[in-house]
Amino acid sequence: MAPPHKSQSRRPPDRAPLDDLYDYARAPARPRRRRAKCASVTRTVTDDWPKDVPVTETEIDVFEAWFGDLFDELFGND
Repeated sequence: MAPPHKSQSRRPPDRAPLDDLYDYARAPARPRRRRAKCASVTRTVTDDWPKDVPVTETEIDVFEAWFGDLFDELFGND
């Protein structure tokens, strides 16, 4: 059985602040890929939503629960 190898210690760059907790291991280099050739394509965007989109009371409750403070700030409701 081979003895376990000792891992190299990782050290931040010399001028890194003490609270810099990033992992300084280098990622393996990936080979560069060429960009795919794009043909000139014209796309058409259509809006097929109805004029009035129905919203349920439950959906309103969810938005008020998550964004209520933001809505109050934006719309001035105190």
